[in-house]
Amino acid sequence: MQPDLIGLEISKGELRRLTGFDPEDVFRPSVLRDSKKRLGFLLSEALVTLALTPIIVGFVYAFIILPTIGSSIRLGILLLILVPIPILVGRSLWRQLTCPEALTILLDEVDKYHTVIEAIDINDQLAASGNSQSNINDRNKVTAALQLIREDLVRGLKTERILRDNKKLLANNQELFVNNLASLQALEVSSQAGEYAQLLNQSLQIALDVQTEIRKLQKV
Repeated sequence: MQPDLIGLEISKGELRRLTGFDPEDVFRPSVLRDSKKRLGFLLSEALVTLALTPIIVGFVYAFIILPTIGSSIRLGILLLILVPIPILVGRSLWRQLTCPEALTILLDEVDKYHTVIEAIDINDQLAASGNSQSNINDRNKVTAALQLIREDLVRGLKTERILRDNKKLLANNQELFVNNLASLQALEVSSQAGEYAQLLNQSLQIALDVQTEIRKLQKV
Protein backbone atom coordinates (compact mmCIF):
# COMPACT_ATOMS: atom_id res chain seq x y z
CA MET A 1 0.00 0.00 0.00
CA GLN A 2 1.24 3.47 -0.91
CA PRO A 3 2.36 5.69 2.03
CA ASP A 4 -0.39 8.24 1.38
CA LEU A 5 -3.05 5.53 1.74
CA ILE A 6 -1.47 4.19 4.91
CA GLY A 7 -1.69 7.70 6.35
CA LEU A 8 -5.40 7.84 5.52
CA GLU A 9 -6.29 4.68 7.43
CA ILE A 10 -7.92 4.99 10.84
CA SER A 11 -6.26 2.31 12.94
CA LYS A 12 -8.01 0.23 15.58
CA GLY A 13 -5.85 1.95 18.18
CA GLU A 14 -7.02 5.38 17.05
CA LEU A 15 -10.65 4.22 16.98
CA ARG A 16 -10.22 2.90 20.52
CA ARG A 17 -8.85 6.27 21.63
CA LEU A 18 -11.59 8.25 19.88
CA THR A 19 -14.53 6.14 21.02
CA GLY A 20 -13.44 4.64 24.31
CA PHE A 21 -14.41 1.21 22.94
CA ASP A 22 -12.47 -1.60 21.32
CA PRO A 23 -13.99 -1.62 17.80
CA GLU A 24 -14.17 -5.41 17.94
CA ASP A 25 -16.40 -5.21 21.03
CA VAL A 26 -18.99 -2.95 19.40
CA PHE A 27 -21.75 -5.06 17.88
CA ARG A 28 -23.19 -3.69 14.66
CA PRO A 29 -26.18 -5.09 12.74
CA SER A 30 -24.15 -4.68 9.54
CA VAL A 31 -21.87 -7.47 10.78
CA LEU A 32 -24.69 -9.99 10.33
CA ARG A 33 -25.19 -8.86 6.73
CA ASP A 34 -21.56 -9.61 5.84
CA SER A 35 -21.02 -13.36 5.41
CA LYS A 36 -17.36 -13.27 6.46
CA LYS A 37 -17.91 -11.06 9.50
CA ARG A 38 -21.08 -12.96 10.43
CA LEU A 39 -19.19 -16.24 10.65
CA GLY A 40 -16.52 -14.69 12.86
CA PHE A 41 -19.13 -13.07 15.10
CA LEU A 42 -21.15 -16.28 15.51
CA LEU A 43 -18.01 -18.28 16.23
CA SER A 44 -16.94 -15.74 18.86
CA GLU A 45 -20.37 -15.82 20.50
CA ALA A 46 -20.35 -19.62 20.52
CA LEU A 47 -16.94 -19.73 22.21
CA VAL A 48 -17.95 -17.20 24.87
CA THR A 49 -21.19 -19.07 25.53
CA LEU A 50 -19.37 -22.41 25.80
CA ALA A 51 -16.91 -20.86 28.26
CA LEU A 52 -19.60 -19.28 30.46
CA THR A 53 -22.08 -22.16 30.47
CA PRO A 54 -20.15 -24.65 32.67
CA ILE A 55 -19.23 -21.86 35.11
CA ILE A 56 -22.85 -20.76 35.56
CA VAL A 57 -24.19 -24.34 35.62
CA GLY A 58 -21.58 -25.33 38.19
CA PHE A 59 -22.50 -22.38 40.40
CA VAL A 60 -26.26 -23.07 40.18
CA TYR A 61 -25.81 -26.78 40.70
CA ALA A 62 -23.45 -26.43 43.68
CA PHE A 63 -25.18 -23.60 45.56
CA ILE A 64 -28.86 -24.03 44.61
CA ILE A 65 -29.67 -27.54 43.40
CA LEU A 66 -27.51 -29.65 45.72
CA PRO A 67 -28.57 -27.87 48.94
CA THR A 68 -32.27 -28.01 48.00
CA ILE A 69 -33.02 -31.22 46.08
CA GLY A 70 -29.74 -33.09 46.17
CA SER A 71 -27.73 -34.68 43.37
CA SER A 72 -29.48 -34.91 39.98
CA ILE A 73 -27.56 -35.74 36.82
CA ARG A 74 -30.68 -35.27 34.70
CA LEU A 75 -31.21 -31.75 36.04
CA GLY A 76 -27.55 -30.96 35.48
CA ILE A 77 -27.80 -32.00 31.83
CA LEU A 78 -30.99 -29.95 31.44
CA LEU A 79 -29.17 -26.88 32.79
CA LEU A 80 -26.33 -27.39 30.30
CA ILE A 81 -28.91 -27.33 27.51
CA LEU A 82 -30.97 -24.37 28.76
CA VAL A 83 -28.36 -22.01 30.25
CA PRO A 84 -26.81 -20.97 26.87
CA ILE A 85 -30.14 -19.36 25.89
CA PRO A 86 -30.21 -16.70 28.66
CA ILE A 87 -26.48 -16.14 28.12
CA LEU A 88 -27.04 -15.27 24.45
CA VAL A 89 -30.10 -13.12 25.23
CA GLY A 90 -28.26 -11.33 28.04
CA ARG A 91 -25.24 -10.57 25.88
CA SER A 92 -27.52 -9.23 23.14
CA LEU A 93 -29.32 -6.92 25.57
CA TRP A 94 -26.03 -5.81 27.10
CA ARG A 95 -24.65 -4.84 23.68
CA GLN A 96 -27.77 -2.82 22.88
CA LEU A 97 -27.46 -0.92 26.16
CA THR A 98 -23.72 -0.27 26.01
CA CYS A 99 -23.22 0.37 22.27
CA PRO A 100 -25.00 3.60 21.19
CA GLU A 101 -26.70 3.54 17.81
CA ALA A 102 -24.83 6.65 16.64
CA LEU A 103 -21.51 4.95 17.35
CA THR A 104 -22.45 1.83 15.39
CA ILE A 105 -23.50 3.97 12.40
CA LEU A 106 -20.26 5.97 12.43
CA LEU A 107 -18.18 2.79 12.68
CA ASP A 108 -20.07 1.45 9.65
CA GLU A 109 -19.06 4.62 7.80
CA VAL A 110 -15.45 4.00 8.84
CA ASP A 111 -15.70 0.54 7.25
CA LYS A 112 -17.04 2.06 4.01
CA TYR A 113 -14.22 4.62 4.09
CA HIS A 114 -11.63 1.86 4.41
CA THR A 115 -13.29 0.00 1.53
CA VAL A 116 -12.62 2.99 -0.75
CA ILE A 117 -8.99 3.05 0.40
CA GLU A 118 -8.68 -0.67 -0.40
CA ALA A 119 -10.15 -0.05 -3.88
CA ILE A 120 -7.53 2.63 -4.57
CA ASP A 121 -4.80 0.27 -3.34
CA ILE A 122 -6.02 -2.47 -5.72
CA ASN A 123 -6.08 0.02 -8.59
CA ASP A 124 -2.51 1.08 -7.69
CA GLN A 125 -1.37 -2.54 -7.80
CA LEU A 126 -3.06 -3.12 -11.16
CA ALA A 127 -1.45 0.03 -12.56
CA ALA A 128 1.97 -1.02 -11.25
CA SER A 129 1.63 -4.39 -12.97
CA GLY A 130 0.59 -2.76 -16.26
CA ASN A 131 -2.95 -4.16 -16.21
CA SER A 132 -4.66 -0.77 -16.05
CA GLN A 133 -4.05 2.92 -16.56
CA SER A 134 -4.05 5.28 -13.62
CA ASN A 135 -4.82 8.99 -13.88
CA ILE A 136 -2.55 10.46 -11.21
CA ASN A 137 -4.50 13.73 -11.08
CA ASP A 138 -7.80 11.92 -10.48
CA ARG A 139 -6.18 9.68 -7.87
CA ASN A 140 -4.88 12.74 -6.04
CA LYS A 141 -8.36 14.26 -6.00
CA VAL A 142 -9.88 11.11 -4.54
CA THR A 143 -7.19 10.87 -1.86
CA ALA A 144 -7.76 14.55 -1.08
CA ALA A 145 -11.47 13.78 -0.69
CA LEU A 146 -10.62 10.89 1.63
CA GLN A 147 -8.49 13.19 3.77
CA LEU A 148 -11.48 15.50 4.22
CA ILE A 149 -13.72 12.54 5.03
CA ARG A 150 -11.20 11.28 7.55
CA GLU A 151 -11.37 14.62 9.32
CA ASP A 152 -15.19 14.44 9.37
CA LEU A 153 -15.17 10.87 10.66
CA VAL A 154 -12.79 11.78 13.47
CA ARG A 155 -14.92 14.84 14.24
CA GLY A 156 -18.08 12.72 14.28
CA LEU A 157 -16.56 10.11 16.60
CA LYS A 158 -15.34 12.82 18.96
CA THR A 159 -18.78 14.43 18.97
CA GLU A 160 -20.51 11.14 19.74
CA ARG A 161 -18.18 10.46 22.66
CA ILE A 162 -18.59 13.94 24.10
CA LEU A 163 -22.37 13.56 23.96
CA ARG A 164 -22.08 10.16 25.59
CA ASP A 165 -19.74 11.32 28.35
CA ASN A 166 -20.91 14.85 29.09
CA LYS A 167 -23.32 16.90 26.99
CA LYS A 168 -22.32 20.15 28.70
CA LEU A 169 -18.90 19.99 27.07
CA LEU A 170 -20.49 20.78 23.68
CA ALA A 171 -20.65 24.45 24.58
CA ASN A 172 -16.85 24.56 24.31
CA ASN A 173 -16.56 22.23 21.30
CA GLN A 174 -18.83 23.71 18.65
CA GLU A 175 -16.07 23.31 16.07
CA LEU A 176 -16.86 19.59 16.14
CA PHE A 177 -20.01 20.30 14.11
CA VAL A 178 -18.08 21.85 11.21
CA ASN A 179 -17.81 19.58 8.16
CA ASN A 180 -15.89 19.43 4.86
CA LEU A 181 -18.87 18.67 2.60
CA ALA A 182 -18.57 21.89 0.58
CA SER A 183 -14.90 21.18 -0.16
CA LEU A 184 -15.73 17.62 -1.19
CA GLN A 185 -18.46 18.73 -3.58
CA ALA A 186 -16.00 21.07 -5.29
CA LEU A 187 -13.75 18.17 -6.29
CA GLU A 188 -14.21 16.74 -9.79
CA VAL A 189 -12.32 14.10 -11.72
CA SER A 190 -11.61 14.23 -15.43
CA SER A 191 -13.86 11.29 -16.41
CA GLN A 192 -17.26 10.90 -14.77
CA ALA A 193 -17.41 7.27 -15.87
CA GLY A 194 -13.97 6.20 -14.64
CA GLU A 195 -12.89 4.19 -11.62
CA TYR A 196 -11.86 7.27 -9.66
CA ALA A 197 -15.15 9.02 -10.43
CA GLN A 198 -17.00 6.10 -8.84
CA LEU A 199 -14.69 6.18 -5.83
CA LEU A 200 -15.21 9.93 -5.48
CA ASN A 201 -18.99 9.43 -5.57
CA GLN A 202 -18.68 6.74 -2.88
CA SER A 203 -16.58 9.13 -0.82
CA LEU A 204 -19.17 11.90 -1.20
CA GLN A 205 -21.93 9.52 -0.04
CA ILE A 206 -19.89 8.64 3.04
CA ALA A 207 -19.44 12.34 3.76
CA LEU A 208 -23.20 12.92 3.43
CA ASP A 209 -23.97 10.03 5.78
CA VAL A 210 -21.47 11.29 8.35
CA GLN A 211 -22.86 14.83 8.12
CA THR A 212 -26.40 13.48 8.64
CA GLU A 213 -25.31 11.58 11.74
CA ILE A 214 -23.49 14.60 13.19
CA ARG A 215 -26.63 16.70 12.70
CA LYS A 216 -28.64 14.06 14.56
CA LEU A 217 -26.13 14.22 17.41
CA GLN A 218 -26.38 18.01 17.48
CA LYS A 219 -30.13 17.76 18.08
CA VAL A 220 -29.86 15.29 20.94
